[in-house]
Amino acid sequence: MEKYAGSAVLEVDGKEIEIVELSVTKNPGRKLVKAMNSKGRARGYAQGIATWELSLTAVNPLDDTLDIDWWAIDNAKVTVYPLGHNDQRTSYVECFVTEVGEKYTVDNEEVIDIKMSALDEVKE
Repeated sequence: MEKYAGSAVLEVDGKEIEIVELSVTKNPGRKLVKAMNSKGRARGYAQGIATWELSLTAVNPLDDTLDIDWWAIDNAKVTVYPLGHNDQRTSYVECFVTEVGEKYTVDNEEVIDIKMSALDEVKE
């Protein structure tokens, strides 16, 4: 039987925000090193700085209980919870917003599209 990740939560200032969609792009930071040589091909790579880019869609509640300034989010945490209770969670920490967009669905639901960068990935 295959296992799938269960849910994801965005945590901002101790408040949990429901996420309906999450996409994570990991870049190990490697860069191709091109050099002039007799074979006319690259000779290897240089290790750079790893980055994590997150694209997520969060629900926008009608009440003002959360009162979130979406554009100003920094030092947030996004945690992916697996379905199995013994599996490790994955958290992306020290997240900050780089782009925000509003979207309205066919069900008259307002959601917020957010692009974030994370400074680290932690297995918990």
